[in-house]
Amino acid sequence: MPELPEVETVRRGLAPAMEGRVIARMEVRRDGLRWPFPERMAERLTGARVLRLRRRSKYILGDLDSGETMLIHLGMSGRMTVSGLAAAFVPGRFHHDHPAPEKHDHVVFHMESGARVTFNDPRRFGALDLIATERAEAHPLLAALGPEPLGNAFSASVLARALAGRRGPIKTLLLDQRIVAGLGNIYVCEALHRSGIHPARAGGRVGTSRLERLVAEIRAVLSEAIDAGGSSLRDYRQAGGELGYFQHDFRVYDREGTPCPTGGCGGTIRRIVQGGRSTYYCPRCQR
Repeated sequence: MPELPEVETVRRGLAPAMEGRVIARMEVRRDGLRWPFPERMAERLTGARVLRLRRRSKYILGDLDSGETMLIHLGMSGRMTVSGLAAAFVPGRFHHDHPAPEKHDHVVFHMESGARVTFNDPRRFGALDLIATERAEAHPLLAALGPEPLGNAFSASVLARALAGRRGPIKTLLLDQRIVAGLGNIYVCEALHRSGIHPARAGGRVGTSRLERLVAEIRAVLSEAIDAGGSSLRDYRQAGGELGYFQHDFRVYDREGTPCPTGGCGGTIRRIVQGGRSTYYCPRCQR
């Protein structure tokens, strides 16, 4: 499933085609994805101007001039790709190159500029919803989310309060979206390794200084991943169709049996299962 860096990369890729632009026509090719689409979705979106695109956790939110907000979740295999964008910015050019429709192109935004935004989702675990903008943060998928890890509301002291007294493994707790929003398996493994924290250590037993380093490493690994366009392991693509490249910089994730990259460590990356998810770590330098 795309994590925060992948979703943020997609949001940035969609912005030139959608922000400040009108949806001329909404093409819906099925009744829903993971859940049914909202009533009259195509009608409600057609003619609306997208005022801004923002991200909350792993969700993309598009605020519209109609007073509604479009909520987008990519799910396990969802992709949103843009075509015809170059022609949209060339005065007098009316020819837009669009690829032939694919089997799992379920929703197509035909923008007034001539650009198209296509939601392709083979497994159909993605979602699209429409909600009143003034009540968007109260949406069931958003209401209980914790602070954004790249925002000012996230700090070592905030994380310490959330973990206080918790006996569960720090790895599992960091995946709890109520504690911190947007983190997923890949980047938690990477941040814990960079911080030298064992993934099985009880969350409430990680000291303040180590939490300060952990917060810094979470921010760093997420920022680096965004700069690299995210990580492409299976289905993920950027909005322009390009692969992400951060998978080439993984230190531990999916590297079981390889030498630990920490200088002078000499350890070997291991894999364990926590909460049904694979955890990769170095038993020598993570304590």
